[in-house]
Amino acid sequence: MKPKTPLSIAENCEKAKVLSPAPAEIVTLPSHMDCHDHQYTQVVIGLKGQAEFEVGGMGNLVGPGQGCVVTSGSDHAFGSLMSQSDILVLNMPLPSGDDPLMLQRINDLSRSDTYFQLDNQIQKLIQMLVSEMQANPNDLLLSRACNDTVVALLQRHISAFETAKKDSRFDLEAIDRYIEQHLGRKITVAQLAGSVFLGESQFHMLFKEQMKITPHQYVLGKRIDMAKVLIEQGHLSLGQVAELTGFSGQSTFTHSFTRLQGVSPSQYKKLHCQTPSKR
Repeated sequence: MKPKTPLSIAENCEKAKVLSPAPAEIVTLPSHMDCHDHQYTQVVIGLKGQAEFEVGGMGNLVGPGQGCVVTSGSDHAFGSLMSQSDILVLNMPLPSGDDPLMLQRINDLSRSDTYFQLDNQIQKLIQMLVSEMQANPNDLLLSRACNDTVVALLQRHISAFETAKKDSRFDLEAIDRYIEQHLGRKITVAQLAGSVFLGESQFHMLFKEQMKITPHQYVLGKRIDMAKVLIEQGHLSLGQVAELTGFSGQSTFTHSFTRLQGVSPSQYKKLHCQTPSKR
């Protein structure tokens, strides 16, 4: 086997950039809800607009001068509530015994309140740092300096504000609206969780607890209900009905419909189709 050629210092630096996020980033949030988790802690600070976050089962709005701590490994959902919402994200390094001071800061942030309000003094400082970062978006040293400065001052300039408990995030009307709007395509559990600002695992647990069926079974039921309505109207072929209700093909549609309704779509059409009256 041919030995691998060692990477140069420059190549190693480039690789490190790809594998790890910048210490401080300015992010424009998506207009839809997104859900994920990662193995490092983040501090999020609102800059512009308003966004909704759900971290570890606690939801809240985050606007300018407000923020939240996303601890490593915790499910979190986020999205913009306005045309544009910008946030400052401080990506904390993984704890290391070589940096006990930074390790202590991360531990302190993890134990603090999830959501916080910044005082005017640190807000002004952050505005200046953000302006510099926007003018020099590729300056990694500036990004690191922003992270170090804000983290060093955070605990002296924040206060907590009230959070909402996760049980209030389960909104069946919002889930139904999302399903109706996206019925013609694939709908994932992560997307449904995002529609009510919950992490995927929390959403799945709450859904099964309250509805007694899985999210997949619920969506399939909604597809079949809409298919029945479309068949009864009598304007579409069964292939068109299958496509409009999000099935991958007519055979999959026929199999699911027959299993849940006890009759095939064609038999259902003969029994219930609203045929035009003859003159």
